[in-house]
Amino acid sequence: MKTDEINIRDPYILCDNGIYYLYGTRAETCWGKAEGFDCYKSKNLIDWSEPVEIFKAPEGFWADRCFWAPECWKYNGKYYLVTTFANESHKGIQILKSDRPDGKFEIMTESAITPTTWNCIDGTLYIEGERVFLIFSHSFEDVKKGDMCIAELSSDLLNIKSEITTLFSAEEALWAKPIPFAKVEFGMEGDVYFTDGPSVYKKKNGQLVILWSSWGENGYTVGQTVSESGNIQGPWTHVDKPVFERDGGHGMFFETIEGERQYTLHYPNRKGEEHPVFMKIEESEKGIVII
Repeated sequence: MKTDEINIRDPYILCDNGIYYLYGTRAETCWGKAEGFDCYKSKNLIDWSEPVEIFKAPEGFWADRCFWAPECWKYNGKYYLVTTFANESHKGIQILKSDRPDGKFEIMTESAITPTTWNCIDGTLYIEGERVFLIFSHSFEDVKKGDMCIAELSSDLLNIKSEITTLFSAEEALWAKPIPFAKVEFGMEGDVYFTDGPSVYKKKNGQLVILWSSWGENGYTVGQTVSESGNIQGPWTHVDKPVFERDGGHGMFFETIEGERQYTLHYPNRKGEEHPVFMKIEESEKGIVII
């Protein structure tokens, strides 16, 4: 199958031993009851295998919806799937484990590793030497300004071992706009912002860049925030101009077989039409430019 035939949201690519593994949110079950994740394989980013189910929720699993944004990370010889799950009262981030990038992935903990009193989505990892950090969105149900948070994980990725801190908020970015349907869909009054889909890029000059998504003038939009210090804790400065503003988002950096860094996101942001798009990138003085 071709790339535009793959109906997923939140695409993520792992290139491992000459094979591209594509993960994402099943678009057909994104907004309702859900039960699993799939993987597609390719050698050229054009022709893909049929989906292989890499995780199916076991009987009695705590979550039954919002099976979102799986990211597969190779770490210490194993493969870890950083995922979002939810039930009717709680969204959280949970990490699954496998010996192979195409599963099956097994549950490591009985529940989410993010706080049970928080709604958290879209976790990604940032590895710095022997330290592993979880970056995630503190969802708008809890925080109307749209916080992006960070915490250090234990070396076995089983739990958060540090205080959770806020890196930045969506309402601080000039391009980010309040969700126009917050009252109709969520019953929330006032300005409501969100963050999702964080992905970290380290530039040649040592700057760190996080690309992330929110609502913009033209719908779903990707912007960027820069740490001049090169430290993951910041301070972080928002770049005023969006990176991608054509109603697509939740993108991730990946490296091709040839060693080129690219960026993938889902587009368009319309139910039933979402598919991965792969884009070349260049470094600029103020961050990243999508070609």
